[in-house]
Amino acid sequence: MEITLERFNEVIEGLEKGEIRVAEKKDGQWIVNKWVKEVILAGFKLGAVTDMSQGQFPFFDKATFPVRPFKAEDGVRIVPGGSSIRRGAYLAPGSIVMPPAYINVGAYVGEGTMVDSHVTIGSCAQVGKHIHISAATQIGGVLEPAGAMPTIIEDGAFIGGNCGIYEGTIVEEGAVVASGVIITSSTAIFDATTGEFIRRNADGRVVVPRNAVVVSGSKPIVRNGKALESGVHLYCPVIVKYRDEKTSGSVQLEDLLR
Repeated sequence: MEITLERFNEVIEGLEKGEIRVAEKKDGQWIVNKWVKEVILAGFKLGAVTDMSQGQFPFFDKATFPVRPFKAEDGVRIVPGGSSIRRGAYLAPGSIVMPPAYINVGAYVGEGTMVDSHVTIGSCAQVGKHIHISAATQIGGVLEPAGAMPTIIEDGAFIGGNCGIYEGTIVEEGAVVASGVIITSSTAIFDATTGEFIRRNADGRVVVPRNAVVVSGSKPIVRNGKALESGVHLYCPVIVKYRDEKTSGSVQLEDLLR
C-alpha cells in the first residue's frame, strides 16, 4: 500500500504523542511494529532536501524530518547548549536532556529519564522510565530492515558513561551497565555469579538480565599458538553481581539532581 504524506504526518504525530510506538512489550515479550518503521522509511522518499539553517549553523535535510519543537507545557527539560531532537521522537513529561545530545526519529524516552551530555539515542530506540543514560553514551539506532527490533533499555536501568549499546540489544529492567561497556549483537556476556555465558533469547538477541551489574572484562583466546603464549585476551563484559540495596543506593543519587 502506498504511504501518502498525510498518512506519514499522522503516524509521526502519533509517535511524538507516545500514542504509537515502534516496539511494545506484550505478555512479557517485545514486539516490533513493522508498519511504523515502514511509514518512517517512506518519509525519506516523500521529503525533498531543504535548507533548515539556523543562524550561523547550516543544516540541510529532508523536509519531512525537521527538528521537533517543544513547548513548556510538554514538561520536558531541554537544557540550553546545542541538543537536537528530531521529528517523530517521543519524550515523556519529566524527562531531561542535557546538552549537547541527539535523539533520532522513532525513539521513545520515558518519564523521569535523564539523557546526559554527549549522548546519542538512535532511530527507534526504546528507552524506558527513570533511567540515567550517562555522558558520552550511544544507544544505537535500528531503522532498517523494517522488521528488525530496535535497541531497548527497560525501566530503572542505569547506563554509565562512554557506553555503547547497539544492534537490538535488550537491557532489562533495573540493570546497571558500568562505564565503558560496549555491547553489540555479537558480544558474549559472562555471568561470574554462575560461571556461564548468558544465552541469547529466542530471537537470537543479546540480553542483559534484570538487575545485572555489568562491567568491562576480558577472556583469554582459547587456542594454541602465539596468541595464547602472549597472553592476548578478548573484550568481554562481565556480570559481577545482581543489584542489591547498596547498588540501588548509589544510583539513587541521580534523583537528587532532579
